[in-house]
Amino acid sequence: MRIRRPLTLACSAALLAVLTACGADSSGTTQGANGIECPNGGTVRFGVEPFEDPAKLTPAFTVLAQALEKQLGCKVELSVVSGYSAEVLAMRNGKLEIGQFGPLGYVFASSQADAQPVASFGDASGKLSTYTAGIWVPKDSPITTVEQLRGKSLALGDIGSTSGDAFPRLALRKAGLQDSDVRIDYAGGHPQALLALTNGKVDAAEINTQQLATSTQAGQFDPAQYRRIWESEPIPNDPITVAGSLDPKFRDAVAKALLNLSPGDVAKVAEFLDVTPPGPLVPVTKETYGPLFDLANTLGLTEKDAG
Repeated sequence: MRIRRPLTLACSAALLAVLTACGADSSGTTQGANGIECPNGGTVRFGVEPFEDPAKLTPAFTVLAQALEKQLGCKVELSVVSGYSAEVLAMRNGKLEIGQFGPLGYVFASSQADAQPVASFGDASGKLSTYTAGIWVPKDSPITTVEQLRGKSLALGDIGSTSGDAFPRLALRKAGLQDSDVRIDYAGGHPQALLALTNGKVDAAEINTQQLATSTQAGQFDPAQYRRIWESEPIPNDPITVAGSLDPKFRDAVAKALLNLSPGDVAKVAEFLDVTPPGPLVPVTKETYGPLFDLANTLGLTEKDAG
C-alpha cells in the first residue's frame, strides 16, 4: 500500500469518533481539486456502517479514504459508526457528508436523510457486484427447509441488517411463518451469528456470502460441516452515498472522485464484500436499489427497524 499523504489516526468507540482525522490546513483554505469548495470548513466526514468488526473495517476503509482525499483535494475524516440507525441520524443531522450504507440501511437513509447513492463496488468485469443472504444449519441437522424452523432457534445478525435480518425474515414469511413462530436471537452482527451456529448455541443461523467468504478464508468456518437450507436472490452491494443537502457541484465531485479510484484503492474493502478480484467502483442510482424499497414495504419496515 502506498500512502501518498500521511493522515493522523485516532481511535474511539463513540459515535462518529475520528478514525482518520484531518483538519483544515494552516492557510484555512477550503478549496479542493478543480476549484471545488470543500464543505464543513475543509473536512469531509465519511461514515461507515458497522457490517464487520470496526477494528477490521478501519484499516480497509482508511486506504479508500486516503485515495478519496487525494482525488477530492479535501481532508477526509473517517468513522465507523455505532449502528445502522446511528449513521442515518448522523447524516440527517448534518454530521456526515458521505456515508457507506448497507442496501437496506440506504433505504432508510434515502427517506430520512436524503442520502443519494453515487457508487458501489464493481467486479473485475466492471459490473455491479452482488451478494446473497442465507440460512445455514449443521450438516447432520434434520432441518432441511425454512418451514421446519418452526419452534427452532435462529441467529440473525443485527436489527436493520439487509442480509442479517430483513431477507431471512422475508424467507420466514414466504414459508408461512411469523417471527413469533421461531426463536429469533439477534447475535449482534454477521460474525456473531455465525459463531452462535458453530458454537452450537442455535439450530440455524443467517450467513451471507460475504461472511461465508471471509470466515472460510480465516479458517473460522468449514462449509462442509454445515448445510445451507435457503438462499436469497442477489442483492446489489453496498452503496456509497452523499448527503442531499450538499452543493450539487460537490456531490458531482465526490461521485467523480469515487469512480476514478483504482481497484487497488478499494480492494481491502472489497474483500469484506466478497468482491475478489475487484474492479473500480461503478455508478449506482436510487433505482438500483428498487428491490430493497419493495422489501421494506413488504415487511412494513420503518426507520425504527434500522437498529
